[in-house]
Amino acid sequence: MLMQILVVGDIHGCYVELLALLEKAGLGQDDIVIALGDFIDRGSETPQVLNYFQNTPYARAMMGNHERKHVRAARGELALALSQRISCLQLGDAYAETVAWMGTLPLFIEAAEAILVHGYLEPEVPLVDQHPSVLCGTMGGERFLRERYDRPWYEHYDGEKAVVVGHHNYTGTDQPFVYRDKVFGLDTSCVHGLALTGLLLPSFRILSVPSRGDLWAHVRETRLPPRAVRARPEVTWSEQDELALARLIEKVRQAHRVLLDRVRFLPGYVDLSPREQAKRYAAGAGRGPWAVLLQLARLGALNVEAARRVLKTPEALHRTLAGWRDSVNLSDD
Repeated sequence: MLMQILVVGDIHGCYVELLALLEKAGLGQDDIVIALGDFIDRGSETPQVLNYFQNTPYARAMMGNHERKHVRAARGELALALSQRISCLQLGDAYAETVAWMGTLPLFIEAAEAILVHGYLEPEVPLVDQHPSVLCGTMGGERFLRERYDRPWYEHYDGEKAVVVGHHNYTGTDQPFVYRDKVFGLDTSCVHGLALTGLLLPSFRILSVPSRGDLWAHVRETRLPPRAVRARPEVTWSEQDELALARLIEKVRQAHRVLLDRVRFLPGYVDLSPREQAKRYAAGAGRGPWAVLLQLARLGALNVEAARRVLKTPEALHRTLAGWRDSVNLSDD
């Protein structure tokens, strides 16, 4: 039987609707599920959605603008918005490790029948040369296209393969957007009360399940009000703590270089996908705070603020620094 791919639009933490869509699709054991990005934030079940895409062998996820915001915030490039701060609370101690994983997600997937991206495509530009902000659908990417083209990007698209996107509800309804059977927009605002939509490849069959309601409004107004999100315990870092943190960051960067050199020489490493390469790295990184810091170093996102968010307290910093030799597998065995 021909393998099927179920491409799912913006899930935004709507795990119940995701399960309903999967049941409706009736996938077989050799079929694949791909989330188009923005599978986190706003909904109350972001941890469950993340667990599904991190631990289900036949499930894959792509980077949307919401995942990119978490990754960029970890690098100190921007501040988290309300929906991201709520996700941070929902994930708790798993947040930093989750952000490191999100940093490994692809910006595009080219299947046999279609090109999958979260946001947009710049006309007549090869996939590998597309700007990340365009592929992710950020405000900067949208502005980039608006300044260069007089019509929407999809009206310019003339490639051989269809393009499947999420990010924006082009119809404003619970129905997907289909343009000349070439561009398929699958964001149908599930978290705002409309529907969750998927597309089965290679048949291009559209599937949809209704939303339970305006889930983002419920989370925002009742479950996790903004005041609770902004409240943070006061933690004081002494000058000695700051020096110790700098020493730990340097040790992490040294260990990262050693570990990266090691995994690069593993048999078949260069032929692996970025996700599989990340798994090889993670296997050598070990577990706990040290592993999370190593992943941040791998992503180029390790800095003082990011390390503080991982460690949370000076006490945790000194425990990590004292036990760093046992926290990562850098032996020659």
